[in-house]
Amino acid sequence: MSPATLDLEDGQLTDEAIRSTMTNCSRGEAHRMRVPDWVHDCDPVHEVVGWRDPKAPERGWLLVPLGKAVVGLALRATPGKGVRATAMCDLCRTTRAPGEVSLFVAARAGESGRKHNTVGTYLCSDLACADNVRVLRATPTLKPDPGLSISQRRDALRERAAAFAAKVLATRD
Repeated sequence: MSPATLDLEDGQLTDEAIRSTMTNCSRGEAHRMRVPDWVHDCDPVHEVVGWRDPKAPERGWLLVPLGKAVVGLALRATPGKGVRATAMCDLCRTTRAPGEVSLFVAARAGESGRKHNTVGTYLCSDLACADNVRVLRATPTLKPDPGLSISQRRDALRERAAAFAAKVLATRD
């Protein structure tokens, strides 16, 4: 599957446009996806956007920019309260307090995913990586990648998210 180009209606990101980007889930799963209101004001062509489904807490969604297109990924958090020690998110490279980083798995796209092949990575439990790279100063529970500007952290987040999306989209025999 290839990334989708988002069509914005009157400059607004619609639920249907977001659903059209989903590459590693069924149409039914994409249709049941709950999109928070704040996502409609985001720019997924330039920013990584992630959220958890409040009605299905194990479910997460990630919109990843790939050039001028966007790939949407369905994620599932492993059961539990997250990593029990201080841990670092693989995407935003922010060190988080215990319980604020979780293992997420994404089914591979296409036939491989239907055979239950997955790709896993450790992510911020709230999937707020785009917000975390904008933190100016470290706090006791949130420590962004040191020595990098916000712009550098944002670019690195996009690169790592694109690499993760590529693993999900890769065909596997």
